[in-house]
Amino acid sequence: MRIVAVPPIKLSLPLLLALLVAGSGIARAADDAVARGKYLYNAAGCGGCHGGDVNGGPPGGGKGLATPFGVFHVPNISSDPQFGIGRWTDADFRQALRHGIAPGGKQLFPVFPFPSFSGLTDRDMDDVFAYIHSLPAATTPNQPHEVKPPFGWRWTMVFWRSLFFTPGPLQPVADRSALWNRGNYLVHAVAHCEECHTPRNPLGALRHSRAFSGNIHGPDGQNAPNITSDKETGIGSWSVEEIEHLLKTGETPDFDSVASGMTAVVRGTSKLSDADRHAIAVYIASIPPIHTQRPPPKPAS
Repeated sequence: MRIVAVPPIKLSLPLLLALLVAGSGIARAADDAVARGKYLYNAAGCGGCHGGDVNGGPPGGGKGLATPFGVFHVPNISSDPQFGIGRWTDADFRQALRHGIAPGGKQLFPVFPFPSFSGLTDRDMDDVFAYIHSLPAATTPNQPHEVKPPFGWRWTMVFWRSLFFTPGPLQPVADRSALWNRGNYLVHAVAHCEECHTPRNPLGALRHSRAFSGNIHGPDGQNAPNITSDKETGIGSWSVEEIEHLLKTGETPDFDSVASGMTAVVRGTSKLSDADRHAIAVYIASIPPIHTQRPPPKPAS
């Protein structure tokens, strides 16, 4: 057997420097993706439902969301390969957010707000996924939903989506400013404000003709108020600066504080840049007025 000597590979100094620069560039790009993903993850309030929203803990799920159809238990979306989404690919994650379909063709219920998240860009979805994978894994098993039939039958979602769902991404409106379009994107696709503040039809789909006019049957029975520009029953008397202030501090113009689910929302919006809070406020202030009947006051306890 003839042994052939292989000469050592010699790297020139310029080539070595180029490889080092390329490697550092890839690492920096990955770090940037995680940082952008964290920003979007907080803005979307993912931790408020999936848990781990304090000090970057794992989103292990488990919270029960009471709805008119029953209780939906929030799943583990941590990087754990057994109980979380650790085996998912970028394409799997995009498919879940864009179309409401998990790996294996599993139909997701719209209590997970994929009709709103569908508006995200592919890059933003990938960045959120990168951030989730940077968090610790949670070995928390998922709990089965406690939902009344037929609303717990996943195959019915095929028909629901054909009736009420249009996949994104969200497209900019040509005759609106870049600032307004940024606010539109943050409100609809990222923070998914309409999911709470818009009433739903008997099948749980948003009534877009009444968008942002409030929902007295919100998640966990909360009363999500009218945030249209109606001056009597909405927030039409608020200035853009007052809306920004609420998004940053949770304090209303009359020195009250937000409560219930909005507390978790403000935890996320308080971490936004001033520019993005301003964009959200500009968009919300532009929502056409819709007059609604205020719910009767609750009896004193």
